[in-house]
Amino acid sequence: MSGAGSRAALPATARGELGGIGMAVLSTLAFAGSNSVGKLVMTSAPVSETLFVRSVIILLLLAPFIRRAEWQATRKAGHFGLHAARLLCASIDSSSYYWAVTGMSLAGASAIYLAAPIYITAMSALFLGEMVGWRRWAAVLVGFAGVIVALHPGGATLSPHALVALMGSVAYAVSIVATRKLRAVPNTILVASQMAVLVVGAAAVGSGWIWPTPAEAGLMAAVGLFAMLGFLAQNRGLQLARASVVAPTQYTSILWAGMMGFLMFQEIPGLYTLLGAAVIIGAGGFILLREQRLRS
Repeated sequence: MSGAGSRAALPATARGELGGIGMAVLSTLAFAGSNSVGKLVMTSAPVSETLFVRSVIILLLLAPFIRRAEWQATRKAGHFGLHAARLLCASIDSSSYYWAVTGMSLAGASAIYLAAPIYITAMSALFLGEMVGWRRWAAVLVGFAGVIVALHPGGATLSPHALVALMGSVAYAVSIVATRKLRAVPNTILVASQMAVLVVGAAAVGSGWIWPTPAEAGLMAAVGLFAMLGFLAQNRGLQLARASVVAPTQYTSILWAGMMGFLMFQEIPGLYTLLGAAVIIGAGGFILLREQRLRS
């Protein structure tokens, strides 16, 4: 059977969820590229400046594609309180991750962020009405244990940077659940509003502007381009599939972070980071398999 015939044989819902999973994986790769280049830039530029330039670039790239009808659709969709909560949490997420990687490895920060799908599964049950049985709740608890292992209390891993990454991962999970709830809102509006808030926030807390060299300016532009692709793919994935389905694709981020951290910064993940990541991925993998079994 041809590939087109195979896709046509799938129910519309299944095709949508497969597309959502593909978009989510693409988003993790794009974000990994943005984060690794961002860490390189932040060796000479402040975090606030990097976030500011990144967000401005994304807004400039998106502006030509935003139509009046999309603003009207956003107003009709309502949920302005949910919009505000999403924007606040998304801003905390981006700021926390960028600050965290200035003091820890890309793989270390990504391992802590791996717990976000665990949080999303719990929040999907509590706030989106998605059914989560006792087995998946048990997997959620195991995932939390993996976070504790990755943090390595009492060791060098448990640092202010690691705790900020943990806070950012929770904020990320809340923003993902809110995005799923706001799936009727056009994708470009979701990204543009998020970047606008980051521009204002980064400008407000700016710690002094350092004029970049042409090479640094090019890297900042790359940070923004990769991030825009990541946001668009992430939001599109959440429009196509349920949050609990696309959430486990976040686990691919540890692969991209480990590869880019080693190639660009010669970073080698520690034992506790790898062990905690393995526990978290195992718990999240069980949640995904259980979800698929129940749907079949």
